[in-house]
Amino acid sequence: MGQPESEAQPLVTHDVRAMIERQRLCYVATASADGEPNLSPKGSLKVIDDGHVAFADMASPRTVANLRENPRLEINVVDPFLRRGYRIRGTAVVTDDPALLATVGAGLGAEYPVKRAVLVTVAGVRPVDSPVYLFLDADPEDVRRDWERNYGYRRIAEG
Repeated sequence: MGQPESEAQPLVTHDVRAMIERQRLCYVATASADGEPNLSPKGSLKVIDDGHVAFADMASPRTVANLRENPRLEINVVDPFLRRGYRIRGTAVVTDDPALLATVGAGLGAEYPVKRAVLVTVAGVRPVDSPVYLFLDADPEDVRRDWERNYGYRRIAEG
């Protein structure tokens, strides 16, 4: 027997929320009604609540057109240093709701022309893990140090 609705676990957990807030950049995958794929980077992903995320449409004509034909999408947000993250699957609605436009446009660091917002009802969240964790039983901090050393990156201290 399943859990009563009041005890259901949130899809957008604390860890998912923290990853979205920390990374900022994600990739949104959509497909047209006839299956033509589209992958688009987004720097405006925000958590709305435990079951919804949203992002801004600033210059995404193919993403918006695809979502109007086929509202299903997947969002990938991954920490490139830890090589871990989340796959967020759901359905989207394109809207010009002023409150949602303000939310997805907040904190972008410039006056971007936010045309519309895309509100996603989250249907599922799965972890993304690099094979390094599966095959080498690696420690996340070792993976981070190896990535930085091998590729010459220096992570800016979070503050």
